[in-house]
Amino acid sequence: MLREDLATWHCGKHNISLARPRIMGVLNVTPDSFSDGGTHASPDAAIEWGLKLLDDGADIIDVGGESTRPGFRPVSPDEEAKRVIPVIRALADAGAVVSVDTRHPEVARLAVKLGASIVNDVTGFTNPDMVRVAVESDCGCVVMHAGEVSGRTPRRSVTLDSSAAARAAAHAKDDAEKPAEPSSAEAADAAAAERLDEVMRRSARGVTSPTVTLAGGNRRFTLPDSGPIMRHVMGFLGDQARELMRAGVSRDRICIDPGPGFGKLADEDVVIQRANAKMVSMGYPVMCAVSRKRFVGAVSGVTEAPARDAATAGVCIAAVEAGTRILRVHDVAGVSQALNSYWSVAHPDPRRAFVALGSNVGDRLDYLRRAVSLINAIPLTCVTGVSRAYETDPAYGIAMPVANAVAEIRTELAPLVLIDELLGVEKKLGRTRPAGQEGHGPRTIDCDLLWMEGETHAGRKLALPHPRLGERDFVIVPMEDLMHDPERFLAHAGISVLPREQRVGLVRADLGEISWE
Repeated sequence: MLREDLATWHCGKHNISLARPRIMGVLNVTPDSFSDGGTHASPDAAIEWGLKLLDDGADIIDVGGESTRPGFRPVSPDEEAKRVIPVIRALADAGAVVSVDTRHPEVARLAVKLGASIVNDVTGFTNPDMVRVAVESDCGCVVMHAGEVSGRTPRRSVTLDSSAAARAAAHAKDDAEKPAEPSSAEAADAAAAERLDEVMRRSARGVTSPTVTLAGGNRRFTLPDSGPIMRHVMGFLGDQARELMRAGVSRDRICIDPGPGFGKLADEDVVIQRANAKMVSMGYPVMCAVSRKRFVGAVSGVTEAPARDAATAGVCIAAVEAGTRILRVHDVAGVSQALNSYWSVAHPDPRRAFVALGSNVGDRLDYLRRAVSLINAIPLTCVTGVSRAYETDPAYGIAMPVANAVAEIRTELAPLVLIDELLGVEKKLGRTRPAGQEGHGPRTIDCDLLWMEGETHAGRKLALPHPRLGERDFVIVPMEDLMHDPERFLAHAGISVLPREQRVGLVRADLGEISWE
């Protein structure tokens, strides 16, 4: 099993800490997805929704341009790229960790080049060209199982994109003296799409597996034997992960997904979910991608897919308790709320963080003092140290000198929960934001979450680490009161600190200690 204190999923330029569970928000840029088709079909609508998912609590945005529901219409790589690439570029430019959900190597290659950090492949990297995409980049790789289980059909016969036609097309592409026919790649892609559709249609025809009769009696099991199912699923996932590693992909880039709903009946999906701990023991991050799936409806009695969000959250919490650390969901806000409350109660998780404080009206030192006291009263949070107060030059359009300080805290709250609490401190102390001043005008108090242990985030509501941390003298100097070498500390966290002469808001005077209770 992965050690929680050391587990990190390396995805391009992002190192995703799995010390606590992470949420992958589903963003379908399609007209026909099974639960939200057409809702975010235009690039502008999809980008806006992706930004909202970040503010709702998503750590990763999974962008897909082809539905894989039963009876889906295969989409050409060109059409899929037109759908997803503008969205991926915009979200990546906003600092988000973006995953591309695709079975097309051409789309994956372009997406990674233009900002995607993860390739989420429904065919489980059975296509040699998709393996090459992984080898030629440093993206994270989600290996998914799509196929029937319980020995109903041989494993290899349901492995997508591994047919003789697909492999022949891939080899022909590499052979300069024997170029592939122009239609061979399209034919292989069409065959893979047809097979995927067949898998999905079979799983949709029923929601229960045959019961098993014990020898010598009429007693029946409620679920099929887990042994054959898990040997099949884990065998495929392990084989494909090892194939990636043999090709040159490092183990810490690989995540596995048992593919709920893909060629599986409801009973089989429950068996697989109950075996999450076994999959975690394989040593890879495990993804729980059950959102709104048919089996979730079967166990909850909810027939309409969009109404299964509460039931999805319940299955996700069970998966997290078994060791799963990536939750792929549609309802990011609801699952984030459930996850944060569950994790806070069930898993002690105090982490170090720094909060910048600033005041430029009234009794500035008193506002700093009162802010520290209010922060110390935030649930599951305590102040462990406070710098001295410093008079600093105006910056970012502020017209008057500012009194600044930095508070070091320990907190067990999720970053987006903590930022809401800090905004509450500002409100209690009368902070207002006049229109047109972008938050840099007169203020009784300003509370900026600068850095939090093991956390990165992108969004309009919160960005971690703070994107301007390294240029602010009014932050770096106070941090020297709290640690020996803040520049080295921040460099270790990937934050470059500018030389003092290039910083903004230079410290001009020491205003003394901040007394608080």
